[in-house]
Amino acid sequence: MADQIYRVNMSTLTFTVEEVPTAWMGLGGRGLTSTIVAAEVDPECHPLGPNNKLVFAPGLLSGTAAANSGRNSCGAKSPLTGGIKESNVGGTSAGIMAKLGVKALIIEGQPTEGKFYHLHVSKEKVEIVEAPELVGKDNYEVLDAMLEKYDKKVAVMSIGRPGEMRMLLSNISVKDPKGKLRSHGRGGMGAVMGSKGIKCITVDAESYKETTLADPEKFKEASKVFTQALKDNPISGEGLPAFGTNVLVNIINEAGGLPTRNFREGQFEFAENICGETMAENIKARGGDTTHGCHAGCVIQCSQTYNDKEGNYLTSGFEYEMIWAYGANLGIKDLDVIAKIDALMDDLGVDAIETGNTLAMAVDAGILAYGDGAKAYELIANDIAKGTFLGRILGGGVGNFAKLYGMVRVPVVKNQSIPAYDPRAIKGQGVTYATSTMGADHTAGYAVATNILNSGGHIDPLTKEGQVALARNLQIATAAVDSTGMCIFVAFPALDDPKCLPALIDMINARFGVSLTGDDVVNLGKNILKLERAFNQRAGLTSADDRLPEFMKYEALPPHNALWDFTNEEIDAFWDF
Repeated sequence: MADQIYRVNMSTLTFTVEEVPTAWMGLGGRGLTSTIVAAEVDPECHPLGPNNKLVFAPGLLSGTAAANSGRNSCGAKSPLTGGIKESNVGGTSAGIMAKLGVKALIIEGQPTEGKFYHLHVSKEKVEIVEAPELVGKDNYEVLDAMLEKYDKKVAVMSIGRPGEMRMLLSNISVKDPKGKLRSHGRGGMGAVMGSKGIKCITVDAESYKETTLADPEKFKEASKVFTQALKDNPISGEGLPAFGTNVLVNIINEAGGLPTRNFREGQFEFAENICGETMAENIKARGGDTTHGCHAGCVIQCSQTYNDKEGNYLTSGFEYEMIWAYGANLGIKDLDVIAKIDALMDDLGVDAIETGNTLAMAVDAGILAYGDGAKAYELIANDIAKGTFLGRILGGGVGNFAKLYGMVRVPVVKNQSIPAYDPRAIKGQGVTYATSTMGADHTAGYAVATNILNSGGHIDPLTKEGQVALARNLQIATAAVDSTGMCIFVAFPALDDPKCLPALIDMINARFGVSLTGDDVVNLGKNILKLERAFNQRAGLTSADDRLPEFMKYEALPPHNALWDFTNEEIDAFWDF
């Protein structure tokens, strides 16, 4: 079964199913979404207007038995950064799209009536159905309605009320294997989907077929080696399954790089209250699930189900970045309060990092106090969700909030807020934030691995030497990995186990009957970064946008009293490849 391109025009409410252009055949995931956006979207268009396009594409290995290959990419021009955006997520959509033969789903145009629609994707067909009954509903209600409507296996992608209102912190939420939600976070992809008048997308698994392999035996052999490498690595095989990504709270706090109280300190005195070890104890004591995967075939199993004190389900996919944003950075020391906020945000479909950072700015503006979890919950539930005047301001994200309140300390790069690793104390991560084509994005090149976790060697996080090259190499590798449908955490064994990366390439070769080498994969990563940067330049971004916030140059971060001390020339050298 040949893969095909599914194209939906929301201006005419029509669809076509097209052959895959030759130039796109060797691409998947981020490589494909960014190629399509760069080729078909005017970089100067308004990201919420009719000329932007929303593109979904499973990775090259999605739909196969390869471990951790269930990531789906979503791309568009970002309304938050003004540049190109790719966000990938686990859940069920990648595997079903790949098995249905959907190489990419491209959504273009915009309905003129302001109505919302439901798209149902099945074999060589897209139904476009007006869905007034779903308007004003949040994700879990939409999810339940779709599961009842189809009473069979379907992937569901939806937006909540903030996405309908085109708020820049809105996500696209995706059903996971347990019927809970994962998110295409960062960059305002939910706003783009809302601007297309699409409330939800379902993908029908009824007519799909198993993904074909050019060389099944070679694939099976490589898959076995790759899976074992994931299990043998101490981070992907032990730390993440035991404590989830939240294992990082104590590690980053100890390193002095845990942004605390809106990036004023590098350590949080209540870290022990919110750390992964405490979370694991709560889960075990309350009958939760300490480890499961966010997509089929995951062997790292870093996700979990977190119950309340009475043993009732509270939230799942309770990640480090969420717990940091509301814990250390907003001063909340009660893990249960943070979990309750996490559940609310899943339902609404808003980005944990952008929303948490915006609320930290709201503390500086005098709207709430550090540690006031009840007020934080109220602002999200009553203002952002309902689109009050204040909710609309908060929903614009950190950069826009700061402009309206006349604030100077603004932790953003390319208008996207900085995640859970302070760049003054973890300088390699700072180089990634500055140079990423996506704005401040820790997943674009996870230098924490080598700066803090000693994965792939060690570079002192407080010194500049070697950090630009480290961030460059990691971003090149990440762009390639994002194209395979693999989880970013395969990077740990890939950095340390010489058998891991060759096995990954062997699986791609066996899947498609090609003969890629390690150099080919590196060149793929380089080409993706250059293509994305060229789009951003045509959109009006310059090297002046590759800069960290000015306050980080003169405001020292305790306990190391570290400053951001790279020159512009040193940062610009990132692109010398």
